[in-house]
Amino acid sequence: MEYQLYIDGQWKNTVSGKIIEDKNPADGSIFAKVHFAGEQEVEEAIAAAERAKESWANTPTSEREAILWRAADWMQNHIDEVAEVLMGESGSAFGKAYFEAGFAVDIFKTAAGECRRIFGELQQQISGEISMMRRLPLGVVAGIAPFNFPLILALKKVAFAIAAGNTFILKPASATPVSGVMIAKALDAAGLPAGVFNLVPGSGDVVGNRLIEDKRVKMIAFTGSTEVGRNIAAKASTLFKKYSLEMGGKNPLILLKDFDVEQAVKIAGFGAFFHQGQICMCTSRIIAEEAIYDEFCEKFTAYAKTMKVGDPHEKDTIVGPLIKQSQCEKIDEQIKDAVEKGATLLTGGTHQGSYYAPTVLKDVTPDMRIFYEESFGPVTSIIKAKNAEDAVRLCNDNEYGLSSSLLTNDLSKAMELSLAMEAGMVHINNATVADNSTVAFGGVKNSGVGREGGAYSIEEFTELKWITVQYKPAVLPF
Repeated sequence: MEYQLYIDGQWKNTVSGKIIEDKNPADGSIFAKVHFAGEQEVEEAIAAAERAKESWANTPTSEREAILWRAADWMQNHIDEVAEVLMGESGSAFGKAYFEAGFAVDIFKTAAGECRRIFGELQQQISGEISMMRRLPLGVVAGIAPFNFPLILALKKVAFAIAAGNTFILKPASATPVSGVMIAKALDAAGLPAGVFNLVPGSGDVVGNRLIEDKRVKMIAFTGSTEVGRNIAAKASTLFKKYSLEMGGKNPLILLKDFDVEQAVKIAGFGAFFHQGQICMCTSRIIAEEAIYDEFCEKFTAYAKTMKVGDPHEKDTIVGPLIKQSQCEKIDEQIKDAVEKGATLLTGGTHQGSYYAPTVLKDVTPDMRIFYEESFGPVTSIIKAKNAEDAVRLCNDNEYGLSSSLLTNDLSKAMELSLAMEAGMVHINNATVADNSTVAFGGVKNSGVGREGGAYSIEEFTELKWITVQYKPAVLPF
């Protein structure tokens, strides 16, 4: 299949003639050929979004809502096609692909509902005056999406920004551009007016930088690495441009001695190995109290060994391929460093092509690279804590702060410790991998700025304007 750009309501070939091969990470075969945008196409997309912004901002709420509902219907009706794209270009296992496709339907529906919930505020502070806070769209918004959940992490930006009355330009990840095409197809079929949504796959140097630097683009919404996010923030700040960043994580799961070990194994296993651990909120550090440390290590290792590694199309596959084989080499280096410094490799540590075996290390300490560095693969570290307070200390000893878990049957302790854990999200008695289209998804420290989901996205994609109405003669000082 060959896929075009989507600009100003039209499917277009690239002017530069650059067409890339979108490769299947499972076997290296060519999944699709995709037109890549150059400077001219980016300009066309920005100009189209700029032309459409006023009309779309003034489009009745009911019309915006209806379009997003129709887009949800298209996504639901084409769920097999969408899931096949996710398996074919991102290496998503069967279950993960259908989960993501279904979540995309939910995001469209949630965004449709938010169209009617964009509220301002009325204050009556001064006699004879009405003081109003109006929430208004920003104008042109650009989104830069990652490869790991390429559909829903792009759609969280697209759908809510459009619901808020903005026009949008999407640069999907270079490794997963066809997922962006699925969004364009859904919105095109739904009857979205020309220019409101534009799809420009391309390189970060050409497309990403242009979107960040152009003054007509009022906000950048980004999900990806902390390094790239930091550069975006620096550039956007010089232009006083708004930005939201959802970045990396080295997410801890704290296991206290009162919690059921068998249940803890399942929770940690899902969090560590779902989508090959290529998730910003995957469980990459398991911090267990010493009273149950050995038992957990033994049972978790046995569970990890049951994870099927293989073809993403097979329904019982848990661990598919990493997006690039080069990622395996990075993981190898982290494991070698940890073992040389005293860690024990309980299972895994091997790979065939892009398939990395589920890997478990124990006795990991802060002097090892893997304690702090993201792995972005199916590898997790088990760390021994003296007690609950020591576990929280180890949890917070990191530059990241995205997601976290706390497993305990002591509700009072759970509430107290959850407030002390430095993360944007804490899940008590559940996995670090969790999401919902209505919640405030996001992190602290080097994990991000801003929040995504429901009304919290609407806040990000709008700005407040203060308006007063004087209905009695104003009292002035002179």
